[in-house]
Amino acid sequence: MNKTIDIIMGRRSIRHFTDAPVEKEKIEIILKAGMAAPTATNARDWKFIAVTNKDMIMKMADANMQYADPLRRAPLGILVCGDKLRTRYDFWPVDASAAVQNMIIAAESMGIGSCWLGVWPIEERVKNQAELLGLDENTVPHSIIAFGYPAEGEKFGVSRENRPDYEEDRVTIIE
Repeated sequence: MNKTIDIIMGRRSIRHFTDAPVEKEKIEIILKAGMAAPTATNARDWKFIAVTNKDMIMKMADANMQYADPLRRAPLGILVCGDKLRTRYDFWPVDASAAVQNMIIAAESMGIGSCWLGVWPIEERVKNQAELLGLDENTVPHSIIAFGYPAEGEKFGVSRENRPDYEEDRVTIIE
């Protein structure tokens, strides 16, 4: 295989991070990767809020309620939002998801771990994040990604043992 496929196939969620900050230039690369994702009708209907302030990261984790522990341990959280003023046909959730996937693959390629945390469509989480960050009514919180360098003992860049790489029974091929 090639390096890109190896990164995609070996990627796994990281839930424990070191205290080392993610360098500003690497944050910019991660954000550029998100912006390189395809969007329906080229609407580019996303917004990103990168947070390195630990107090704000903790507030974001609290606002996301359950399952936000990886964010509490991360030196970087990026909130990915949809922009309802730019979206066509309400494709913003799909476009935001494509951006997230690009961002976590870019991070992985630089040795930075990540954990994708859902916000949308859980209304309370969406409302909590929007209020916390002072977002306008057309900016919809979609996902938070916790980023950081994997803590010792975290399995980074290895195959996922209990998950098959390919499930033939979930694929239909029409020839």
